[in-house]
Amino acid sequence: MDVMHQRCAGLAVHKDEVVACARVVAQGRVTRTAARFPTTTRGLLALSDWLTAQRIPIAVLEATGVYWKPVWHILEASVELVLANAAHVRAVPGRKTDMNDATWLADLLAHGLIRGSFVPPAPIQALRDLTRTRKQLVRQVAQHTQRLQKTLEDANIKITGLVSDLLGVSGRALLTGLIAGETDPDQLLARTTGKLRAEPARLRDALQGRVTAHHRFLLQLHLDQIRALEAGIQTIDARLQTLVAPFRPLIEHLCTMPGVSTVVAQTLLAELGTDMARFPTSAHVVSWAGLCPRLDESAGKRRSTRVRHGAPWLKTVMVQAAWAAVRRRDSYPRAQFHRLKARRGPKKALVAVAASLLTVAYVLLRDQVDYRDLGPHHVDALDKGRAARRLTRRLEALGFTVTLNDAA
Repeated sequence: MDVMHQRCAGLAVHKDEVVACARVVAQGRVTRTAARFPTTTRGLLALSDWLTAQRIPIAVLEATGVYWKPVWHILEASVELVLANAAHVRAVPGRKTDMNDATWLADLLAHGLIRGSFVPPAPIQALRDLTRTRKQLVRQVAQHTQRLQKTLEDANIKITGLVSDLLGVSGRALLTGLIAGETDPDQLLARTTGKLRAEPARLRDALQGRVTAHHRFLLQLHLDQIRALEAGIQTIDARLQTLVAPFRPLIEHLCTMPGVSTVVAQTLLAELGTDMARFPTSAHVVSWAGLCPRLDESAGKRRSTRVRHGAPWLKTVMVQAAWAAVRRRDSYPRAQFHRLKARRGPKKALVAVAASLLTVAYVLLRDQVDYRDLGPHHVDALDKGRAARRLTRRLEALGFTVTLNDAA
């Protein structure tokens, strides 16, 4: 097997220490030198000096939790780094030690057998941290909202099915009244905006419950948590506006896509970065995101067509964007969804729409252009004869006799 790197190193990163193995090929012989370093800043600087003394131009480390990040930040200025997926570089079982792991990584890197993971530059990493934190806070708001609903059900307050948004103006007004000890349904309804769609009689019946002091305590607790989380989300949004200022034109291009809001555009930019040269084609982006069928074939048969495990933060936001895009009338994503839904079902059709939107986002970021919709009849226009035969079969199945004539 050809040797791609004559001098390289493998780094087995742990919480408290890094085990390094330098691999050097000289005159046909392989020499290995190993050392251990603590993961403190002083220890990592000593590791950087050690790699320089060994004249190591490239090193590989595993993506182990968050422990690889400080190692990367300190070493990236002095040596070329390759981040390996731990699932792709497993050694022979039964012979695992920290030193063997570092040696194995160095051997794989020397022969070019490691595919490096995508690590964006520092500004994009900061943007990614904020968008992911924002997503986590939004999830926590949803969790506390569900706990509010659970507490209301326990108190036999049945407004969760009548008030569409429990955290809206009217919903919060009702919660505030319940926390304050108000029990009269008419007094509670007087706190709302009066724009609830449910009938007043149904609302009065739903508000007649048994709210105890314990219920009021829980309602106040969860509502305070939601307010604190919403304040954190607003702080992150303000910080994001500052960080995305240099990338404002790219955000505007992405926002021209159906289903893509400013938050989705910021997430796309944070997960993909600005340099699309890292991905040879749009198919590589779709595969990296996990929005395409996995390759699982044995004995000439496809064993599974489930989607791959890709970038979970990017995959979820693209599926959410696809749900919004298919609701836009007279658009290509909506037509694509309904065309595939009839044959493959709604879930697979939605994943296909998400993959198409990600392909479009790749092109917009690469070429820095706005989105142009193909229209709902794009596929039929490509092959009118096929569309005519499909519609003819549909009408014949309904019992009609169809004769096709060309329009004048």
